[in-house]
Amino acid sequence: MEPNATTPAVATIASLSQHEGQTVTLRGWLYNLRASGKLLFPIFRDGTGTIQGIVPKAAVPEAVFETLKSLTLESSLSVTGKVRADSRAPSGYELDVEDVEVIQRVPDETPFPIQLKEAGVDFLMEHRHLWLRTPRQSAILRVRATIMRAAAEYFDTNGFIRTDPPILTPNACEGTSELFEMDYFDDDKAYLTQSGQLYIEATALALGKVYSFGPTFRAEKSKTRRHLTEFWMIEPEVAYAGLDDIMDLAEAFITHIVSRVLESHRADLKVIGRDVTKLEPILTAQAAPEPGAPGLASETWDRGATTAKFPRLSYDEAHAMLEKAFAEGKLENPHQYGDDFGSPDETYISSQFDRPVMVHRYPAAIKAFYMQPDPTDPSKALCVDVLAPEGYGEIIGGSQRVDSYDLLKSRIEEHNLPLAAFQWYLDLRKYGSVPHAGFGMGIERVVAWLCGLDHVRETIPFARTLNRIYP
Repeated sequence: MEPNATTPAVATIASLSQHEGQTVTLRGWLYNLRASGKLLFPIFRDGTGTIQGIVPKAAVPEAVFETLKSLTLESSLSVTGKVRADSRAPSGYELDVEDVEVIQRVPDETPFPIQLKEAGVDFLMEHRHLWLRTPRQSAILRVRATIMRAAAEYFDTNGFIRTDPPILTPNACEGTSELFEMDYFDDDKAYLTQSGQLYIEATALALGKVYSFGPTFRAEKSKTRRHLTEFWMIEPEVAYAGLDDIMDLAEAFITHIVSRVLESHRADLKVIGRDVTKLEPILTAQAAPEPGAPGLASETWDRGATTAKFPRLSYDEAHAMLEKAFAEGKLENPHQYGDDFGSPDETYISSQFDRPVMVHRYPAAIKAFYMQPDPTDPSKALCVDVLAPEGYGEIIGGSQRVDSYDLLKSRIEEHNLPLAAFQWYLDLRKYGSVPHAGFGMGIERVVAWLCGLDHVRETIPFARTLNRIYP
């Protein structure tokens, strides 16, 4: 129904700047309430933000004042009032309340369990379905939504085709030890996917530039602050591309996401407690990589005018950095050359930079069977991990893929993987094989980094971890 002279427009808190001086109706919940004599200060939330209401007893009907005065937290309501600018208010506006309609009152005997006082993490996770209503958690989810939208937007506007791989797979990208196994029909086994990569290699050889975007699962029994058993991954794959191409792509991709978040969510990041000045160096323009890298021409995708040059280190250079740090007492344990980097190693390396750093050419022996060896040093793989700054660690892992049938077949055998299960994957190297490359980016780790969170459990609406599958 269209608003008229007697029916205030229904608005959201996020849109109140468009209604200054107007009487509007908000539909939401009572987040907090404090009283000072004959003055009430309710704080309302509606999912788009929070706003403080002002309720002088002399200015509203007695029933309105008494209703709000005794209202319990998280009761749902419809509140009508005039929008007034106030520079002292966190949102820049306050609502002079005129009327209120309670939709559902939380009973006094069963109050909302999450109060404004501090609560333990286990308690909050057990009540995650309610914890999501708090301003900080809501802000995180709004930022997450923009990260996901910006990630898809970048590929959609740069000539990539979204192709969705299966969630149930007969085999794994890197063995089955960290996969969730399930019974399939006729005594067959299936696994929940840990990556769509193998399948989008097939679609890349059909369509050129593709990406997948969906949930992935890992049964790794890890309790670190960076691991979930169910998470979201976006994975581009590009035909006729090499390692340098996907490093350029990852740089432009990340820059685009950060740009979108800073455009839309400075207020949310402030609620979360994020220091946005630590994100701004990523948008500092510097010289872009020289065009003409092997594989796809650089102009195949748009770097954007604000792309900053991310530091690039070889594995050997990163190892030397860790050796020096250990010698200076900055690391508790030395890094053994030839080993992968652990969380403390990634944390130290990434903390040395104000923007993401790319570590490339790891030892082939510690990487997946499908990674192309470096032709100048076959002991190294043409791969890259992108580490977020401030110690947040890996957010992207990628590589150029093996494009030789014989080499891939021998790699599968060396890793004791069932050859029959990978026959279709080998076919990609039999019929018109080309150099191709891609990467995967975990959404939750990017959310943790951009929001400045200590643990990934807050980056997804309902975290699945080693010890948690409820609610």
